[in-house]
Amino acid sequence: MPELPEVETIRVALDPLLVGRTVVDAEAHPSAKFASAPAALGSTITGVRRRGKYLLADLRTPDDTAAELVVHLGMTGQLRPDLAPDGPHVRAWWQMDDGATLVFRDIRRFGRIAVVAAGDHRSLPTLAALGPEPFSDAFTPDGLWRALARSTTRVKTQLLGQRVVAGVGNIYADEALWRAGIAPATRRVGRDRATRLHGAVRDALAVGLANGGTTLRDYRTVSGEPGRNQSALACYGRGGLPCARCGAVLRRSVVDGRGTTSCPRCQH
Repeated sequence: MPELPEVETIRVALDPLLVGRTVVDAEAHPSAKFASAPAALGSTITGVRRRGKYLLADLRTPDDTAAELVVHLGMTGQLRPDLAPDGPHVRAWWQMDDGATLVFRDIRRFGRIAVVAAGDHRSLPTLAALGPEPFSDAFTPDGLWRALARSTTRVKTQLLGQRVVAGVGNIYADEALWRAGIAPATRRVGRDRATRLHGAVRDALAVGLANGGTTLRDYRTVSGEPGRNQSALACYGRGGLPCARCGAVLRRSVVDGRGTTSCPRCQH
């Protein structure tokens, strides 16, 4: 599933293509997950933002009210202007007043599209309940420690839950926990380790951003290119290979139903 680095890479590319453009035509798959896409028709896009793993296009509607086009890519979603609107697995498309057409392609249909009043995320409870953005001032070592301390749920599962920090998924959780030297199944994280984890989350995400995201299978940038971060991963997906820090063999396991890679020696 695309995580913060992948979604942010897409946002950066879409911003200059969409801001100032007006949606002149739109169509969507009849599934309730995508059917509201044409509700953006006639609206002008005034900004493209990201919140966690969600993309949000700010809209000025024909009746001069503020709205948002919200897109979650799910596992296989792609937003690209170079795809045919009638191509396979297309779930929605929007044509702009400059003739360009943005196409949402989603093979497995785990994505989601919604058009809502600005800031009204009641129909999107996961978005409404997101924790702090990892590069914001609201995300602090002490705040992370306090958030983790409220539960005895395993630390990796808490990272994936989006409430202690937004935008981290399976890939970057494994990378951050490896960087911090914390075992994914740990249930208690003290202040010192929370401080290490805070920095590790930011570092893992920053590397992913610098490399344009991680492509393991379906993720593509707006231009259709794969990300480059898969070659920079130190832990995720490297089970059976030596740990780059201590040389021990990285171990594959399942933590609360999620495939996980960690070092049995240096992640305590």
